[in-house]
Amino acid sequence: MTAQVRRKETRRATYQDVLDAPPHKVAEVLAGTLHTHPRPAMRHAWARSRLGGRLDGPFNPGADGPGGWWIIDEPELHLGEDIVVPDLAGWRGETMPEYPDAAYCTIAPDWVCEVLSPSTRRLDQSEKRDLYAREW
Repeated sequence: MTAQVRRKETRRATYQDVLDAPPHKVAEVLAGTLHTHPRPAMRHAWARSRLGGRLDGPFNPGADGPGGWWIIDEPELHLGEDIVVPDLAGWRGETMPEYPDAAYCTIAPDWVCEVLSPSTRRLDQSEKRDLYAREW
């Protein structure tokens, strides 16, 4: 008798999986796999807010800086089949001349920042880093 090996068919995650995720979770799709994690803890949110605040003045309106950027907290990015939510992302005006009126953005940002935390560090420093490198 010959042994048969059965491969489990795995379905690639889609945007519908992101929409169906619990509202208290951040949902992302990387390489067809759905990743969910809790909303950022207070220290993480504080660090991100402080950094975003520092960048806003000089880069968004250009007060005491170069201006000409869109710096956004937690934008949802659809980059090919991947869906990610970086802590901060920035687009030069030349890259994104008009700010989109949509639930998510399909234009790869010129700059991304991930605030590392224990629950997301591995994903941020591996698959998400690879995705961002692929888009530049």
